[in-house]
Amino acid sequence: MSEEKKPNKYMRPVRSFVLRQGRLTKGQDDALQRLWPQFGIERGESVLDINDLFENHAPVTLEIGFGDGVSLATMAANAPEKNFIGIEVHRPGVGRILHLVEENNLTNLRVMDDDAVEIIKNRIPDGSLDRVQLFFPDPWHKKRHNKRRIVQDEFVTLISSKLKSKGVFHLATDWEPYAEHMADVMEASSDFNSQVATPYSPKPETRPTTKFETRGIKLGHGVWDLLYQKIS
Repeated sequence: MSEEKKPNKYMRPVRSFVLRQGRLTKGQDDALQRLWPQFGIERGESVLDINDLFENHAPVTLEIGFGDGVSLATMAANAPEKNFIGIEVHRPGVGRILHLVEENNLTNLRVMDDDAVEIIKNRIPDGSLDRVQLFFPDPWHKKRHNKRRIVQDEFVTLISSKLKSKGVFHLATDWEPYAEHMADVMEASSDFNSQVATPYSPKPETRPTTKFETRGIKLGHGVWDLLYQKIS
């Protein structure tokens, strides 16, 4: 008799990102060593006290995957009355944004470097965020990889649970099929309404144009912004 196959309890969960750790520059490594203790949030399992983290009760924006950090640091510099939390798994990007924090004397920005979905699920308090930003996530354009796209029904429900009433989920992509996918998922959610009559909104002035975005535009790519407000 053949041995019954047992489920593999070590199966890895489907990830929406690939961890490609590029080489740190000397400046990035220096920023990580010196500034992480002050502006980095250590990995853990406990729920964060966000008001205690910033020592105030200002509105909080969470950005998922901030890349090189220039856009997020610019937003934090332009809105000192708000607090910002950025999540990025790639260490060079974390080092870069910490350098920008020091360069611009930012006190309203904190950084995390773990899987965003796990952070949001386990460490962000329900109803604590005013805004969530997801700009230019990996589109996983091959059909067999579509399941890796971070924007899925379950993820949108998770984001909703962390936003305050009337909080905003702002998405952007330069890949049209992914924009259509995002629109389908957001329109299907009973938790959100688009801030305009269509799924796609004009690019807000508060969102800086990124280097990645500029490169895409030069290649003829379109850019789609979607701004959805939590209904209640």
